[in-house]
Amino acid sequence: MTLIEAYHLKHAIPTVEDYLSLRMVAGLSPHDRAAAKAGLPNSIVSVIVEFESQTVAMGRIVGDGGLFFQVCDIAVHPAHQGKGLGKAIMHELMDRLAQTLEAPAYVSLIADGDANHLYARYGFASVAPMSQGMARWLKPAAG
Repeated sequence: MTLIEAYHLKHAIPTVEDYLSLRMVAGLSPHDRAAAKAGLPNSIVSVIVEFESQTVAMGRIVGDGGLFFQVCDIAVHPAHQGKGLGKAIMHELMDRLAQTLEAPAYVSLIADGDANHLYARYGFASVAPMSQGMARWLKPAAG
């Protein structure tokens, strides 16, 4: 998938600073700096989109490397939304992941708001009523 000429998609993990600020400006939940520093290098597939040398969009896939994967951190700066960046990110993430698989794998995600329409274009479908997505925040054990 081609991007508008001024945008450059790269296979790269966002810096901790770019990751934290892009999540915030895109309306995603904030994360702790130490947790981001620990977690980002463990990305299975990660892409960023740059505009004038600034990271304006990102997406990642995390997982166990063979059986289960989760699409996460799809974020596009509001000033750059509506230009196909989310589609380009999803296309690249799914294509790159498929190239690494040796067998079929379960790929899941949590769709915020109307994002389910974007993800449906890439073969994602609701798992209800057979399954229900569940999540929780787990705090560190007191030391």
